[in-house]
Amino acid sequence: MQVTSPAFKENATRALADATLQKALKNVEKGFIAKRIKAAEALPEFEALRDAGRDLKSHVLKHLDLYLEAYEKKVVEAGGHVHWAESAEDARRIVTDICKRLGARTVTKGKSMITEEIALNDHLEKEGITPVETDLGEYIIQLRGEHPSHIVAPAVHLTKEQVAGDFRRVHTHLEPERDLTEPVTLLTEARTVLREKFLVADVGITGANFLIAETGTSIIVTNEGNGDLTQTLPKAHIVMASIEKIVPTLEDVDTLLRILARSATGQELSVYTTFSTGPRRDGDVDGPGEYHVVLLDNGRSAMLGTEFEEMLRCIRCGACMNHCPVFQAVGGHAYGWVYPGPMGAVLTPTLVGVDKAGHLPNASTFCGRCESVCPMRIPLPRMMRAWRNREWERALNPAALRSGLGFWAFLAARPGLYRLAARASSTALRLMGAGKGRIAKLPFFASGWTKMRDMPAPEGATFMDQWKAKGGRTA
Repeated sequence: MQVTSPAFKENATRALADATLQKALKNVEKGFIAKRIKAAEALPEFEALRDAGRDLKSHVLKHLDLYLEAYEKKVVEAGGHVHWAESAEDARRIVTDICKRLGARTVTKGKSMITEEIALNDHLEKEGITPVETDLGEYIIQLRGEHPSHIVAPAVHLTKEQVAGDFRRVHTHLEPERDLTEPVTLLTEARTVLREKFLVADVGITGANFLIAETGTSIIVTNEGNGDLTQTLPKAHIVMASIEKIVPTLEDVDTLLRILARSATGQELSVYTTFSTGPRRDGDVDGPGEYHVVLLDNGRSAMLGTEFEEMLRCIRCGACMNHCPVFQAVGGHAYGWVYPGPMGAVLTPTLVGVDKAGHLPNASTFCGRCESVCPMRIPLPRMMRAWRNREWERALNPAALRSGLGFWAFLAARPGLYRLAARASSTALRLMGAGKGRIAKLPFFASGWTKMRDMPAPEGATFMDQWKAKGGRTA
């Protein structure tokens, strides 16, 4: 997937002007926020579970090597294979080699953001192998030649009218009078087409929400059952997972599952929670002949022991982006890569470089909603500030910004001069308001503040002057 994060400002501008996108994004608040609140309130121990989940994942990260080794041992004991991929290139090569050895021409896929991260679909197609997305949202955007705009609801940026139009464009067998306005009709149509793909696929690829070190088990949660068919019908099942998905025991998974769905979609549990341990055994009625796990690093081990380590606690629920006012305004594609929203603003600079993704941690109001709803209590605003600091240290900011902040620092270090400048600025802004109490247009570099909204004009003296007038003291 091409990284367009350097063009975030341009992407965001187009998104704000896209009336259809803005209509679709209203469903984020309707579909996620209220349901999460209801689900959390219905579980008295929800906050305690968040604490337990945070502590559990932090413990794993401190002993990640030991748990990964234990997991590999159990997978091998169950008859599976573990492949270590340091980079995206390594992961693509491993998957391609397995597919070619098995003579695979068609690959079905259950939802996996990791495969988006390594651009697996494009690579497979170049190798003559057809990937077929089986999650409804993923299937829709594959029809459109797009990438997911959300890590849980990949097609949240689309209206139902757009989806119906895409189905009629691609599914040429559809009768003109057939109703496609309801989600259930779209799902039924997709399942009808996908059924044949499930039956002919040689390899199935899924992601993994969790990997259990105790048993060598991979877990995937879905609401459509597509993940089960992807895992059980083909000759081989390939699990694509990043190294931080490891969890010590089955009991630990219970803690995380209780907060995952509630945080993501407001459900108590996802409809399907599928546990996979190794290939088909003697006596099994179904299951793959081969079971492979590809463990991807791709920059994650470099985060350990740094100020960004806590990002590795993320369980990919999407709550941070659901509640983010920036994401709600511009959608996921504006962020320019796989991971949007606040978690993307932290993770993307880590994986592709702050020189390419520096706009993302700057595209935050620091309202704190992301941290307040994160089930893993990840301090996302603090880490975005850390990326801003690194960007500053490397002099990646625009010259005008650096000059402006430098001038402000100069004034802030000189209280008398600062108060004089504040007093003059307040007077000038009050005059610009022309008695209306608002400023419709600011000049020069400040014009961006009033491009989309008016700015309130000061109505009185500066804070320090008011404080002094009431008998307060100034240093």
